[in-house]
Amino acid sequence: QAQLVESGGGLVQPGGSLRLRCETAGFTVPLRSIGWFRQVPGKEREFVSHLSWSRGMTNYADSVKGRFTISEDNAKNTVYLQMNSLKPEDTAVYYCAAGPYTGSTYYRVDEYDFWGPGTQVTVSS
Repeated sequence: QAQLVESGGGLVQPGGSLRLRCETAGFTVPLRSIGWFRQVPGKEREFVSHLSWSRGMTNYADSVKGRFTISEDNAKNTVYLQMNSLKPEDTAVYYCAAGPYTGSTYYRVDEYDFWGPGTQVTVSS
């Protein structure tokens, strides 16, 4: 069955780095749009980054721009989120999401058809 699975989360000190991975499998349609979102208890799911897979275009939330980088490995059907200069405010469950079409409102959760179960990122000293 089609699925997205995140990995790479963990505990890191402020200023450190992590690389998240979103593996895709079993999809019968191309996944042209990939998004990374994060959520903390009691708050709405927050947009982090977006990749237009076929076009190679990327977008970032202002809060992570310059620190996070989204990329893809087409051969492995995998999308990565490299997170550098991590801050305690980055602590959240991180989710990857995917859809067969690229929309202009990539920052909205309802733009995506598929979601992974999430991976915990904790930034703490």
